Amino acid sequence: MNEKPGLSIGGAVVVRPVTSYREMGIFIDIPWRIYADDPMWVPPLRLERRLHFSRFNPFFKHGEWQAWIAYRNNQPVGRICAQIDQLHRQRYGEDTGHFGSLEGIDDTGVFAALLHAAEEWLTARHTRHVSGPFNLSINQECGILVEGFDTPPMVMMPHSRVWYGRLLEEQGYQPLRDLLAYWAEVDYKMPRLMNTVIERFSGQVRLRTLRRDKFGEEMEILRDIFNDAWSENWGFVPFTKAEFAELGSSLRLLVPDEFIQIAEVDGHPAAFMVGLPNLNEIFAELNGSLFPLGWIRMIKHLKSRGVRTGRIPLMGVRKQFQSSPIGMALAIMVIDAPRQAALSKGIQAVELSWILEDNKAMRAILDYLGCRQYKRYRIFGKTL
Repeated sequence: MNEKPGLSIGGAVVVRPVTSYREMGIFIDIPWRIYADDPMWVPPLRLERRLHFSRFNPFFKHGEWQAWIAYRNNQPVGRICAQIDQLHRQRYGEDTGHFGSLEGIDDTGVFAALLHAAEEWLTARHTRHVSGPFNLSINQECGILVEGFDTPPMVMMPHSRVWYGRLLEEQGYQPLRDLLAYWAEVDYKMPRLMNTVIERFSGQVRLRTLRRDKFGEEMEILRDIFNDAWSENWGFVPFTKAEFAELGSSLRLLVPDEFIQIAEVDGHPAAFMVGLPNLNEIFAELNGSLFPLGWIRMIKHLKSRGVRTGRIPLMGVRKQFQSSPIGMALAIMVIDAPRQAALSKGIQAVELSWILEDNKAMRAILDYLGCRQYKRYRIFGKTL
């Protein structure tokens, strides 16, 4: 693992499919090689990655996949996966497919061989339009980082090497959509215009936190709002009940009740927001392992220091309220509601991600609040 990832090594590239438990371990470990000299990279938890790529991931109830590893001189130098998502095909056509989990050294031959393997597999399954990276769907980690390499990623967000976009374009891939991440200081001052909008609808809108004693019902409310709010966005694929339940299991353990806000209009759930403590602050110290002492270190960190940053990964306003004054009020209110709770827990700043670049309404709200765009991720596509 001492190889410098930016250097090419002589010898032919051999790409092999992942077919065993041991090979999956190599597949999971490749980022440690690729990011060995990148201080911004945060190692994922190996156990979590094992579960993510296992049959227990509810994605595989509607999707299939294959993973590959690229070797040179019998040393792993890259990886990729390809997947078919039946929910995506139902919405966008039977000729769509995706790639993901792309990592590799700065070498055209490595990327060419990996993408060729993925494309062959996809073509055999009648794919004509391929896009990615999705790890494994648009509702999980997605995109190549193209701006913002000087800061570490937030929890459940990807990181990339600077050469990924260039090498993808060399293989005929073109940008499809850009996804943006915004940075916000938690102690911001609410602009007068925003206060006016909130006051106008304060009698109609009621904010509440998560009802933990009805957790299953609450998760279904959030899923219903999200699937409605995002249904016309580019690339949207609905969360299944099983996928959102899995997400809910993580939220139940990690997220304080006040970090989940639900806005009701005339008594009916109309918008929501989920905030996460940025556990990457802790994961950065664990080097991918919870054993033998990782659990203890994580608990000590949370109790003694907490975390200083957070992320808002999920937010939605029902379609019927979008592009209207009350829709703006709903968005502002669910974003602003957990501020005092966050400050009391020592959180100083949050990332709002990701936001589609062409989502002008949401970007305008974030600009009004004084948030700044600080990272950009890109989805690439190709016609086979």
